[in-house]
Amino acid sequence: MANAFDLVVIGGGPGGYVAAIRAAQLGMNVACVEREHLGGICLNWGCIPTKALLRSAEVYHLAKNAEQFGLKVDNVQFDLDAIVKRSRGVSAQMNSGIGMLLKKNKVTHIEGEAKILAKGKLAVTGKDGKVTELSAKNTIIATGARARELPHLKADGKLVWTYKHALAPNTMPKKLLVIGSGAIGIEFASFFNELGSDVTVVEMMDRVLPVEDADISKFAEKSFKKQGMTIKTNASVTELKPGKDSVTCVVEQKGKKEEITVDRVIIAIGIQGNTENIGLESVGIKTDRGHIVTDEYGFTGVDGFWAIGDVTGAPWLAHKASHEGVIAAEKIGGVKGVHPMDKGNIPGCTYCRPQVASVGLTEAKAKEAGYEINVGSFPFIGNGKAVALGEPEGLVKTIFDKKTGELLGAHMVGAEVTEMIQGYVVGRTLETTEAELMHTVFPHPTLSEMMHESVLAAYGRPIHI
Repeated sequence: MANAFDLVVIGGGPGGYVAAIRAAQLGMNVACVEREHLGGICLNWGCIPTKALLRSAEVYHLAKNAEQFGLKVDNVQFDLDAIVKRSRGVSAQMNSGIGMLLKKNKVTHIEGEAKILAKGKLAVTGKDGKVTELSAKNTIIATGARARELPHLKADGKLVWTYKHALAPNTMPKKLLVIGSGAIGIEFASFFNELGSDVTVVEMMDRVLPVEDADISKFAEKSFKKQGMTIKTNASVTELKPGKDSVTCVVEQKGKKEEITVDRVIIAIGIQGNTENIGLESVGIKTDRGHIVTDEYGFTGVDGFWAIGDVTGAPWLAHKASHEGVIAAEKIGGVKGVHPMDKGNIPGCTYCRPQVASVGLTEAKAKEAGYEINVGSFPFIGNGKAVALGEPEGLVKTIFDKKTGELLGAHMVGAEVTEMIQGYVVGRTLETTEAELMHTVFPHPTLSEMMHESVLAAYGRPIHI
């Protein structure tokens, strides 16, 4: 049968298309159903286009500060429409690339919205309304997630934006309020602040980037304030009052309320899984607080059904989804020795200025878990490459189990730390101890030398501080 497959993947995001390709590599007849754009939110409205925007902001920042490098650049300006056009072009290029990868691996790409009818049966409704039935021995649900809204905090796309609206702004707000200081909120705050917006960030927790180590959050917040941002922690937005071309935000902090009028608001208070209208109830797939429940391999507990990525819950990261896709595909394909994912080894990266990256336990979490720890840190100002780059502000922090030398966590803030963190991720995956890291030769001059120095500092033997 033309519409019979070994595996149907619902969703063509970073989890879905990777799962489809890996399954095809294992010899399965695979279809990938996507209702909108291949690459999902990450490629089209998340990871990739935001990095393109932030790169433009970074170049703009360097151009404005060219004199410190002995260069003269006069009358530096930006063109918002051109910045957005470049960002959308990058996404379009990557989107077409995924289509080619599916074709190369003989994955059938079906455009439309899929719904589970029964065990082994799905219906796909195309954009023209035509319904096609598919049969599948196995189904992987990779439908992703969307921006979370609260009843009193709803986006209209004009004055109040989600990340999707903020990626293609039709105006540069003179004043902007960002609700939420997680990765999404802080990245947009950083972008608009760099281009001249007066940015206020409201965070209900006691610090910005609340999932990060406290020392990293403190360092980042100090830097954001130095750049001109207003940061309000232990605060919440209780009401939005839209006007003709502005929004008055009621902000409550420590029992006191104030009204802040801005041109635009960005809501970045988390995401929720896309579990509605895909037929989960027809086969008894369980959900918990808006996310599909699975085991460590992505199995839902219902024969033939698997789920991966954002729809299964935190951490909501593209690289987590992709790896889960590989695990599920290999488990379905009968590959021997498939390892479940250790979420403690998933790195987190935030591409603001300065960048933030981490893996493993924070100092507080390590203590809560009962570990006796050794903690080391090393400042960017002590690194020759950082100073030469004109990036002397930053910090590398490492946390070790005092008894075994296990690397429990690594946390960084500063230039290019989102590239550096992978060294520690590999170390944790290989179950390294401080001994191996100390004996590793790091190239000079590089930023990565600070990773070595931080390890040495944890054991009272740093060289350059």
